[in-house]
Amino acid sequence: MSQTLTVDKFHVYYGEKHALDNISISFQPKTVTALIGPSGCGKSTLLRSLNRMNDFIPMFRTEGSVRLGEEEIYDSKIDVVNLRKRMGMVFQQPVPFPLSIYDNIAYGPRIHGTTQKKKLDQIVEKTLQQAHLWEEVKDRLHKSALGLSGGQQQRLVIARVLAVEPEILLLDEPASALDPISTEHIERLILSLKEEYTIVVVTHNMQQAKRISDQTAFFLHGEIVERNETQTLFHSPIDQRTNHYLSGQFG
Repeated sequence: MSQTLTVDKFHVYYGEKHALDNISISFQPKTVTALIGPSGCGKSTLLRSLNRMNDFIPMFRTEGSVRLGEEEIYDSKIDVVNLRKRMGMVFQQPVPFPLSIYDNIAYGPRIHGTTQKKKLDQIVEKTLQQAHLWEEVKDRLHKSALGLSGGQQQRLVIARVLAVEPEILLLDEPASALDPISTEHIERLILSLKEEYTIVVVTHNMQQAKRISDQTAFFLHGEIVERNETQTLFHSPIDQRTNHYLSGQFG
């Protein structure tokens, strides 16, 4: 059951650098929220903070709250491994494991205790179907995933995330390294996956944000300038800075 992800008065610091300033935003179940803004404005910092990827960075600290349902994710008692299972992360560059297509998908379920071959077979087929990749790879499941095209590798990575049954998908520019046809595949995939998952996607592509998202938040200098329904934000922005960014005056 998907739960609302709520960020409230959230600050991120890297040592003395104040990277995120007083961020408050909620991500509703079964919606796509796009995070837009110029490079270095805090979009990816927020995304990586949501599943505590930034914990690995020295001098990283936070203030404020991030809750998944009623659970505070920065509570000292939280199981961070389980949190990252619940919030799957996909990066800009597809990074398949140097294993077979099948073993890429089965890797996560095996780590979490699924060993029965029949069950693993079902997970592999189901998630490759979800990722719109099954028909393309079903006859070469035991071939190396490194032989796939870039777009296929990115869909495989998304399938690998889905295999551990997350609640939320965090996508950091998932199509920026891909050609236009592969990008279209990823966008169609995102739109189909929102029927089951909460999706947060960082993108520099304004047209992509308009095509795939229900809500959009515009970041600037570590703050959220404006957040609204996507069509409203793009066609009737309230803040002049949003209007300037969307019209290409900076960024």
